[in-house]
Amino acid sequence: MTTDSAALEQNLRLKPEQLTVPIDLANMGFTTTDDLEPFRGILGQERAVEALQFGVAMHRPGYNVFVMGDPGTGRFSYVLRYLRAEAKRQITPQDCVYVNNFDEPREPWVISLAPGTAGELISTLEQFIDNLLATFPAVFEHPAYQQKKSAIDRAFNQRYDRAIDSVERRALEKSIAIYRDAQNIAFTPMKEGKALDEAEFSQLPEEERDRFHADISALEEVLNEALSSLPQWKRESSNQLRELNEETITEALQPLLEPLLEAYCGNQAVCEYLQAMRQNLLKTVIDQLVEERVLEAKPDAYKKQMLVEQYSPSLIVGHHGSGGAPVVHEPHPSYDNLFGRVEYSPEQGGLVTSYRHIRPGALHRANGGYLVLEAEKLLSEPFVWDALKRALHSRLLKMESPWADMGRLATVTLTPQVIPLNLKVVIIGSRQVYYALQDLDPDFQEMFRVLVDFDEDLPRTTDSIEGMAQLLKTRTSEEGLAPLTAAAVARVLTYSARLAEHQTRLSARISDIFQLVAEADFVRQLASDPLTDTAHIERALRAKETRTGRVSARIREDMVSGVILIDTQGAAVGKCNGLTVLEVGDSVFGVPARISATVYPGGSGIVDIEREVNLGQPIHSKGVMILTGYLGSRYAQNYPLEISASIALEQSYGYVDGDSASLGEVCTLISALSRTPLQQCYAITGSINQFGEVQAVGGVNEKIEGFFRLCEARGLTGKQGAIIPRSNVPNLMLDEAVLAAVQAGQFAVYAVAHVDEALELLAGEPAGEMAADGEFTAGSINARVVARLAEIAERDREEEAEEPEGDAPAAGERG
Repeated sequence: MTTDSAALEQNLRLKPEQLTVPIDLANMGFTTTDDLEPFRGILGQERAVEALQFGVAMHRPGYNVFVMGDPGTGRFSYVLRYLRAEAKRQITPQDCVYVNNFDEPREPWVISLAPGTAGELISTLEQFIDNLLATFPAVFEHPAYQQKKSAIDRAFNQRYDRAIDSVERRALEKSIAIYRDAQNIAFTPMKEGKALDEAEFSQLPEEERDRFHADISALEEVLNEALSSLPQWKRESSNQLRELNEETITEALQPLLEPLLEAYCGNQAVCEYLQAMRQNLLKTVIDQLVEERVLEAKPDAYKKQMLVEQYSPSLIVGHHGSGGAPVVHEPHPSYDNLFGRVEYSPEQGGLVTSYRHIRPGALHRANGGYLVLEAEKLLSEPFVWDALKRALHSRLLKMESPWADMGRLATVTLTPQVIPLNLKVVIIGSRQVYYALQDLDPDFQEMFRVLVDFDEDLPRTTDSIEGMAQLLKTRTSEEGLAPLTAAAVARVLTYSARLAEHQTRLSARISDIFQLVAEADFVRQLASDPLTDTAHIERALRAKETRTGRVSARIREDMVSGVILIDTQGAAVGKCNGLTVLEVGDSVFGVPARISATVYPGGSGIVDIEREVNLGQPIHSKGVMILTGYLGSRYAQNYPLEISASIALEQSYGYVDGDSASLGEVCTLISALSRTPLQQCYAITGSINQFGEVQAVGGVNEKIEGFFRLCEARGLTGKQGAIIPRSNVPNLMLDEAVLAAVQAGQFAVYAVAHVDEALELLAGEPAGEMAADGEFTAGSINARVVARLAEIAERDREEEAEEPEGDAPAAGERG
């Protein structure tokens, strides 16, 4: 390594204090979390809070709310808490019941009632049914009714008897007697005042028998004529009896219904239903409560159940009188769970239903308030999204089966009366879902005009640190966990900054932080300590890493054993160690990977092997193309970039994405072109642009720690280190093991801003600067690259000059 390179290395090496920024324990201002006040609200989400307040306060159609953000940021719990607090101050919506439509039972009526009174109406009508059973059939056993009924029967019998008596007088004049029973009337000849039997009649002279036959035939005609009006008499008698029954029922119902009509005189729908029920009872009482044979077949319990099924309202929504607006979260937003359903019961081999089988959905329960849904679950259910949009657009809640339109509903169903819909829908989902709905559904923006965007991190300020500590106090108190010491809180907040991957920010993924506190409290319980301290936090972090670290440990073992080829010492041409990140389940870890490049004369250009075999994803391919542009603009000003080169991420058998390997790839290509060996004790990550400037990448902490653990497993030499973009320095929150090694001089982290800086670190010699005439410093790496390109270009010119003209005509031949 030259003196200039050593100075550059020292200049690019990061100091230990640049690798992390721990929470200052001296400024915490408390000893344990018991000293703090509880925290109310949500931490560091002012933009989201203001948007939610606006969305809730804006009472116009279309101003439904979409809450966007990552899971674990507290978005769900805060939204529910805020909505419930706001709903308590709002008007309680009306109760709702379905009742029987006696004219068309398939189309039940809906009745709206004052909040908290639906149960009272149901109880009142059930009491009415009990009174009905006590009144009927007892009212028909009253002497007054029996007298009127007997008078009607007597009038009919008198008319009948008069008709028979007139025929009987004429029959006696002919010596013929009349016999009648319940069903028939018969004529019998008489002799000397005595009726003749068959034997006696057969002994009469023939002339006398013929006379009797003729007289009987004549009397039958007279009888038929006398009874020709019998059907009319029966109709008149039946009408009189029906009128008597209706009058009796009406009079008996009057004292039962009048209190109800008076009590609900202010609700027209209830009064109309009671009047319709009064009219229907005229038939039901006779058919079900009076007929003797029916009475014998059906006990009182069955009759009461029958009346309840026919007249008692079916509760759809009931509220407490002063409970405020409803806030409903539907965790399983299937079609039936949202819009309700009509149930069926088997009867004689078929399926039957009635208004009593209507079951409400979440939209019914949330009507007049707020409905909270989760976007991913909502969109995974068939029919639901389009039906929800229709309901919000029409502002009507219509209960129908989605299978009916597909012709798959093979039984009679109900069409309940629609209910006016007035609610605010709050959907909670990810950013991907929100932007997908915006792009794919033109109705989405019109119906969900309020976006509540929860940030994934928050500024690391004194207020946010204090708020996070108060939040830990609140959660430990609510869940019965032990208080945390100030040092433990500082360690938790350092972990939060690590999750945020920034030295000046804290993660808003509150659930991950609470999970760590809960696991640390479990460690504390095992140790029987009164307070959760830093040691418990560290032990919980190590335990989680152990639980989820099987894959990373196996990969590291393969590297140490040589199954995966990664060198951590020595030098090689066309090889360097890149840094990658793998995510397996909830485990994210860094893995070194060898980047190799080969160069030879030709015109194939730079071949990205990953892309050629369809393993390279678009962003990775973009990085290689940018790399090509940089090489061309940097080195091919005087000579063409007529080379064949290939780049590969060795022993990578899965998809490769991201452009964080492009810095390592360009250094490897330059190494292959200039035949300059690169030090294998370094691992490098970074993205480049077409001017060779190094850009920030993600997962920089995991990448550094992944290479450090490999070096640690093989033995730290003091020369090993990781090279990262300078713009990534604010993202460094490295763990204690790396910090200790850096402080001891056993490991280093370097930050570079240009390809040349990374190249000089890897090669241990100057990269070479470009002079005003476009030439690089003689003998430098860049100068050797240009010289190699000139060599390849000169060889190509010589080969072209030696090639015969091929199709040119020989001497003496005509073209």
